[in-house]
Amino acid sequence: MKYTICVLPGDGIGPEIVAQAVRVLHRVGEVFGHEFVCATHLIGGAAIDATGGPLPEATLAAAKASDAVLLGAVGGPKWDAIDKAIRPEKGLLGIRKELGLFANLRPARLFPELAASCCLRPDIVGQGLDVMVVRELTGGAYFGQPRGEEVRGGERVALNTMIYSESEIRRIARVGFETARKRNGKLCSVDKANVLEVSQLWREVVIEEAANHPDVELSHMYVDNAAMQLVRAPSQFDVIVTENLFGDILSDEAAIITGSIGMLPSASLGASGPGLYEPIHGSAPDIAGKDLANPLATILSVSMMFVHSFGLTDEAAAVDKAVAEVLGEGYRTGDIMGTGDGAGLTRVGCVEMGGLVVGRIRN
Repeated sequence: MKYTICVLPGDGIGPEIVAQAVRVLHRVGEVFGHEFVCATHLIGGAAIDATGGPLPEATLAAAKASDAVLLGAVGGPKWDAIDKAIRPEKGLLGIRKELGLFANLRPARLFPELAASCCLRPDIVGQGLDVMVVRELTGGAYFGQPRGEEVRGGERVALNTMIYSESEIRRIARVGFETARKRNGKLCSVDKANVLEVSQLWREVVIEEAANHPDVELSHMYVDNAAMQLVRAPSQFDVIVTENLFGDILSDEAAIITGSIGMLPSASLGASGPGLYEPIHGSAPDIAGKDLANPLATILSVSMMFVHSFGLTDEAAAVDKAVAEVLGEGYRTGDIMGTGDGAGLTRVGCVEMGGLVVGRIRN
């Protein structure tokens, strides 16, 4: 089989981690007899420097014509002072919107080998941590209108609008229910229905949709409580479904308690067309170019690509197993060295970690 992948390295450590993920792609192609055609394009700060905007038309056209999109990271202090309308992050938000990627799947799983890197108490860690956050991606405060900055009464004010339609809520709820159905059958819908009208509608629609999924156990939780419970007792969660802003925050929290944000992949999916796959971490400009970045989240994003865009479950399992083997053998990038003196662990850089995973991929 032949698959076309639009590769968007982006900024900071993006090019480094994406390079290792592409090595994994080609190794899987060799082992399983596939051809992955990777075409590299600009996004974010790199695109601003080259073209004046964060999402060039050529990039968008290539993404729409591809079978899947692989993205590294965007942004950095270099572009902090530029016009807000063309900040690097606008490229990421723009491509999500243009591709209709309304569902963001963010698995947060603690590898047993990384238990020492987890910041939670050992007794909590011992209960396990394997949560899937299903985040609505194209609505809410990030996209709602009106938005902007103006002057009122002689002072500047800024406003953003959190807005959701019934259909937007229903379609992400369905993704949440279907995801829970494939896992352990438990879905927790997170909102702020005690304060926000938009959350009240969210809860009503999710409850209505639950009637179509009687085999899934539905619960509800306010977002502030959910943030606390993720730290206090994360094993209670199977799948969390929530709106854009809440999902952004909760998935990052879930990521860091798994040991490192450098371990968490994500998939952004729409009703049709190519999905977008990326690590959930940022561009980490402080370590860019130093061979210190952890490429595993990006490599695991490729595994999600195999499942959700190509239906290649054996290939995904081979990547997941290779990552687990490398961790089991004690290899670590700096962010997952864990606590103590590091006895029995070997610290490696981004390129070597990528090579170790490549070397363990087999059919």
